[in-house]
Amino acid sequence: MGNEKNSTESTVHDTDTYLQSLIVTNPLQEPIFRRAIRALNLPPGSRGLDVGCGIGLQAIMLGEAVGPGGHVTGVDLSPEFLDCARSFAEKAGISEQVSFQEGNMNNLPFDDDTFDWVWSANCAGYAPGEPLPLLKELARVVKPGGSVIILAWSSQQLLPGYPVLEAHLNATSSGIAPFVEGTAPELHFPRMMGWFRRAGMKEVTARTFVGDVCAPLS
Repeated sequence: MGNEKNSTESTVHDTDTYLQSLIVTNPLQEPIFRRAIRALNLPPGSRGLDVGCGIGLQAIMLGEAVGPGGHVTGVDLSPEFLDCARSFAEKAGISEQVSFQEGNMNNLPFDDDTFDWVWSANCAGYAPGEPLPLLKELARVVKPGGSVIILAWSSQQLLPGYPVLEAHLNATSSGIAPFVEGTAPELHFPRMMGWFRRAGMKEVTARTFVGDVCAPLS
């Protein structure tokens, strides 16, 4: 019983800590996300899915991009994150265009060909294991001719510079996603275009968006 209690307390603490980190870091990343969303030229009135939506800030930006005639559904495993996402959407006055529901990205609770596009940022590809089944699941819920969009952080530069530390961080997936251990080189994000091609997707493209985060952070 003592071990079970400690495990439960640790899980609750970790969820709360991660939630607070998202609340702090997501706004810092907002300029990059907005540039990426603008570059997509999402069709006004389209219907999209945000997989691993977290606290919903990207889903809100996507909802703004598709306009009043469109709709974005955010999916996440965490009820705590989803409650926070609904609160942010209500405060942004966009609750009619954005909704959130609990779901697993490896087994999405939607029919085939449901959405015009699927977006996943800082989520798809971070979980250990082969990414191909996940990409096929994302593609399953997209209509023919639709898009699967994945964003991921790939490297960083520290200012003032620390060349040796930067080299280690940028050469290993553990520097990008420190909660993932034992990730094989072929599963590292620079190989992402190959993942898409292996999943049978067409017209695969990649683009880099660079942003600065400067102190103070709050």
